Amino acid sequence: MMHFLEENMPQITMEQARAAISAGEAKAAQLGVPVNITVLDAGAHLKAFSRMDGAVLGSIDLAMGKARTAVLFQTTSEAVWEYCKPGAPAHALEHSNGGLTPFPGGISLFARDGTVIGAVGVSGGAVPQDLEIAEAAAAALA
Repeated sequence: MMHFLEENMPQITMEQARAAISAGEAKAAQLGVPVNITVLDAGAHLKAFSRMDGAVLGSIDLAMGKARTAVLFQTTSEAVWEYCKPGAPAHALEHSNGGLTPFPGGISLFARDGTVIGAVGVSGGAVPQDLEIAEAAAAALA
């Protein structure tokens, strides 16, 4: 069987993805807001997903989009907005890559050596709640 990824390239593990999901769910429960939580690997492919009971169906795509935006640009989804908002250097950047979701709730996940190993995306609450939940999920890997 061929291996397309380098043997030594850090990858997010299922254990790490589950830890991020669990931490996000715990924070969401504490805040009393059901959300969708997505964990993607470094190639922007789905690693883990949770739709809490009562989470809005329309937020599934938003959680995926926030995580995808974060991992593609190796930053937070919110940071991408600074480049694509009207008047910014890359106005309309959000239309690239099949569409981006450049608002809070997506955070890149890093290995200890600084390599991006994936991203988490959260949607279903108010924007500040999504961000707080995503931060809790990402902190589970720190």
